[in-house]
This record gives sequence, C-alpha cells and structure tokens, in this order.
Amino acid sequence: MSFSDSTPLTTADVLKRVRTLEITARRLVNDTFAGQYSSTFKGRGMEFSEVREYLPGDDVRAIDWNVTARTGHPYIKKFVEERELTILFLVDASRSLRFGTRSQLKAELAAEITAVLAFSALANNDKTGLVLFSDRVEKYIPPRKSRGHILRLVRDVLEFTPQNQGTSLKSALDFVSHVQRRRAVVFLISDFMDDGYQRPLAIAQRRHDLIAVPVEDRWEKNLPARGRWLLEDAETGRVRVVNAPREGRAFARAQIERRNQLDTTFRRAGVDSIYVETGRPYTPSFFRFFRERAKRMH
Repeated sequence: MSFSDSTPLTTADVLKRVRTLEITARRLVNDTFAGQYSSTFKGRGMEFSEVREYLPGDDVRAIDWNVTARTGHPYIKKFVEERELTILFLVDASRSLRFGTRSQLKAELAAEITAVLAFSALANNDKTGLVLFSDRVEKYIPPRKSRGHILRLVRDVLEFTPQNQGTSLKSALDFVSHVQRRRAVVFLISDFMDDGYQRPLAIAQRRHDLIAVPVEDRWEKNLPARGRWLLEDAETGRVRVVNAPREGRAFARAQIERRNQLDTTFRRAGVDSIYVETGRPYTPSFFRFFRERAKRMH
C-alpha cells in the first residue's frame, strides 16, 4: 500500500521504472491499442494543399473566390487528410499526485498513461509534446517524434520535482492555447483538485481536441469503514481528523457530488473524459472512449 510520497527517486529507480513502462506500453500498443488510437484520431482534420482550375463536376462549394477573382477563371481549393497529428500531454505535477493506496501513486499512473498514448502516437507517426504544471507551468517539451523523445517525456513525468506544490489548470490551459497554434490532440491528465478553470477549458477545447483524464484513488472517494484518520491536504498542508464510521457517508456523498460537478464541467465545455484509478486496469476506460468516439464519427 502506498501513501503520499515526496521521496526523490534515484536515477537507477527512474531508469528502471521508465524501462518497465516502455515494456508495458509497447505490449498494449501491439495488442491493438495503437489501432484503436489511429481509428479514433486519424482523419479528423483536412489540411489545405493547393488550388487548381475548376473542372466540370467539381463541388462548387470548394471554389476559391479570391483566386477566381484575380485570375478571371474559376479555381477550387484542394485539401488532403492530415497524416501527422500533434499530441500534447498536460500533466499535473502538483503534490496531490504523489498519493496512492493501491501500490501505485497517481503520478505513476499518469506516467503510464502518458507512455501508452505516446507510443501509440509514435506507431502512427505522430509528434508528442509535454507540459508539466503545478500552480504554474513548470516545464515545456515541444513536440517531436522518436523513441528517445518519448522516454524523456515519461522520465520527466516520473521524476520531475516542481518548484510549487499547488494546482492551476487555468495556467496550463492558457499556456497551451498560446504556444500551440495549430490544432492538436491534448490530453489533460490531472486529479482536477482545482477550480476557476471552466472558461479556459472551453477555450482550449474550441482550439484543440481536448480530452480530460481524471486520475483518482479509492480513498479519495470512500474512506475506510473503521478508525480515525488524519487527513492532510497535500498542497496546502492543512490537516483534520476524521472519524470514519461517523463521517464516512458524508465524505462519500461529497465525493459523488464532486464527480457530478466535474462531469457537468466537461459536458458544458464539450470535453470528452476518461476516468482512471490507481491500482485498477485503465484499458477498459480507454476502449470505451474509443468506441464512443467511433460511433460519433460514423
């Protein structure tokens, strides 16, 4: 069982974990994950290629009226399917991610999700980049394509120590809206223990294909049935004693309400979500997401 952990990893520990995550990710990618990824995200956009003279039978809606006016002859715009996507991972590096109760910290699960999606992107010839944030953007790695680049991303998610402890989803979303001009697929991986980010979330979704990946732990939803527990807010340091038998139900109801509010926020912003939980398989959640997207696309 793991709890909050602020102990820095040694270089050997990090390299071992990165290698383990690479093996796990490549196995999942080979076992159809990359195919599901490709069918979900490929063909989502069309990129301008050139103009050519209008031919009988062409779609008149494709006429480029500016070129037609300049030349005196009708021309149409040609588009090709975008073959290369840019995938950006916005990963929460705040202290609340250094918590877990099923032999896995939320930060470790975030790193594994990043690895699987990044290797799926590489298999489909897509670029991947990373934004690590706390209550400000702590690190940005521009999108590139290579195995070594992906291993660097995964290593940074695992070992990065932020200067600040808090969470500002707004800062991360504003940063991406400014730094990434072309449309990208953006995975926002966080426990979403923040507020005031609703408007930046909607703006980022209009500019990009934004997918929220809330990372959860069972004790954040339900307290143990017995005992008195000292709870500490990892980001503020505030502590309180909770009597589980007496306060457990109220705590569970509050977490259900928090989940409902989160779902409402995503729905209003038009953002898809994939909930994952430490110590539990996450592939069913991703495959369900892929299936639902496939239905909407056809």
